[in-house]
Amino acid sequence: MTDDGESEAVEALQRLGLSKYEAQVFIALERLGAGTARDVDRMTDVPRSQVYGAAENLEERGLVEVQQSNPIQYRAVPLDEARETLTERFEREQARAFDYLETARRGEDYKDEHQEGVWTVHGRDNVSARVRQIVADAREHVLYASGPELVDEEVAAALRERAEEVDVWVCSEFSDDPAITEQFADSAVTVAPFPEDPTADAAGRLLAVDGETVLLSVLGGEELPGVRTETAIWSSDTGIATVLLQLLRSHLDDDIEAKL
Repeated sequence: MTDDGESEAVEALQRLGLSKYEAQVFIALERLGAGTARDVDRMTDVPRSQVYGAAENLEERGLVEVQQSNPIQYRAVPLDEARETLTERFEREQARAFDYLETARRGEDYKDEHQEGVWTVHGRDNVSARVRQIVADAREHVLYASGPELVDEEVAAALRERAEEVDVWVCSEFSDDPAITEQFADSAVTVAPFPEDPTADAAGRLLAVDGETVLLSVLGGEELPGVRTETAIWSSDTGIATVLLQLLRSHLDDDIEAKL
């Protein structure tokens, strides 16, 4: 029988690439220090006939050492070594997968996202992640507009970093709010007000980059106390983006509008 903690550990090891039997045998050997297949069988639900194969697989993975005695003794490697081995394996598999995905993305059958289309992003964390991605890709200028609640530290950091190379404006009805101004003190980011309040109660944030990419979000009901849901649409290098950017320019002062 296994307790909840062990079950979670088994599941975690499975996510790292071990089979269920391998995970159970490895945990048993960590508890034993060293033991035979019979010892492992007594500590786990793994049939003894399966212990041998699982232990051999663990040996091939560099997680178990085998002593050719009679009976055969198995010993788990030290935890630091096991952790390093599994981490390296995970990183190799991750690199292999994403190398292929990069190749596939550049392939003949890949259709670039910069087609006539509007993309939807749900959830505040996901919207923030998309904002940071778009900001990181900016080549000339960035305009980010929102209230203080949507200028979180990670977004602010992305804006500050990009401002070292391109023009970045942060515009808000609350442009003098310390929650905004303190985020960009001693940075190249320009903080400016909108001449008119462009937001309604449901409005979230707006991002415009390089005159070709625009993101707009709206806020819904609270998903957590004091935290409202957020859904965004974004488009790049499309007719839809062009129209949205033209509408945006009508809300900006001449200095910023001229550069967008």
